[in-house]
Amino acid sequence: MIIEKIETFILKDKLSKSFFFSQWEYSERCICVVKVTASDGTYGWGEGYGPAPVLEAGIKLLKPFVVGENPLENEVVWNKMYRKTLDFARRGILVASMSAIDIAIWDLKGKILGLPVSTLLGGAHRNRVQPYATGFYYTDYDNPSRDFVEEAKLYVSQGFKAMKMKVGLGIKEDVEYVKMVREAIGPDIKLMVDSNHAYTLREATELARKIEKYDIGWFEEPISPEFYGQYNELRQKTTIPISGGECEYLRFGFQQLIQNKSVDIIQPDICASGGLTEAKRISALASANGIDIIPHTWGTSIGIHVALHFISNIESVPGRMYQPEFLMEYDQTENGLREKLTFPSIEMKDGYIAVPVRPGLGIDVDEDVLEGFAEKKSKKVII
Repeated sequence: MIIEKIETFILKDKLSKSFFFSQWEYSERCICVVKVTASDGTYGWGEGYGPAPVLEAGIKLLKPFVVGENPLENEVVWNKMYRKTLDFARRGILVASMSAIDIAIWDLKGKILGLPVSTLLGGAHRNRVQPYATGFYYTDYDNPSRDFVEEAKLYVSQGFKAMKMKVGLGIKEDVEYVKMVREAIGPDIKLMVDSNHAYTLREATELARKIEKYDIGWFEEPISPEFYGQYNELRQKTTIPISGGECEYLRFGFQQLIQNKSVDIIQPDICASGGLTEAKRISALASANGIDIIPHTWGTSIGIHVALHFISNIESVPGRMYQPEFLMEYDQTENGLREKLTFPSIEMKDGYIAVPVRPGLGIDVDEDVLEGFAEKKSKKVII
């Protein structure tokens, strides 16, 4: 059996209302997904994180190194993609293109063998994962926090035990908004903040110290991902755990974070940092250095299921009788691609999402829905 065909789809979902954060404004979702089909007709789905048209071009470049390969030998396929692009793709969008193909091959492999991806990774240490709600994006330039209290109470009513809010518009405003959300959710709900690298070291230090009293679970991407040393310095100046890594690629990028003692928590985006094959290696690095790992997720429900299987396989170090919760990011902004593209649908029950036990990622794509979201010029482009 060999990999016979690769198809890409650029999917777009126009938002009913734009939202923004410390860096940019979003008016639509635009994501590249890939379908990898074997010679017996079995197929798998993957997605990449980054600008969809560029991801699609990257997948086209990688196709000759993948078609004709054995889908059961995913590490061999991964290494061919990596070695063929090493001179110009150690970081960035081509790694995300590799990630999309790699994820699809894991899904395909699981379906061929009749096993869930968690089993292929080595087994599930847990059969459910606790999602945290990512939200509190801004929709009103004149009153950015207008709906924060209602949003916070909604997440609590839905059963979330943790949530993450955006900061980065200004220190004074951030402190006010954090206080507002903490008072709305009470002391028992875990609260994290994410500035999307909006601040300098001085500013991030000031903000961290001012919000420590609100029991912050972590401060995500406080400063530019380029400043490994400054991340380390910030860690010494606050009691809030520091997290980052969604802008890192491959085990080598995460080795830089770890060697520089930059973060308490690494956050690889599996759909960008090298796929599940590389995420397994990044996880080993984290374990060997006593660093927590909580993947970044943003995209379709394909990416969410990738994270579910991956997190189920993370070993608990140190071990103890009563294990800590392993968290997973669960974005709550408007996203038809997350809600409608795949089946069965994601279900959170009692504050947890079950790890799928069906073969592969445990989902399939509704191709009628896919056609509805697909950009006209990119519908079923066979490359």
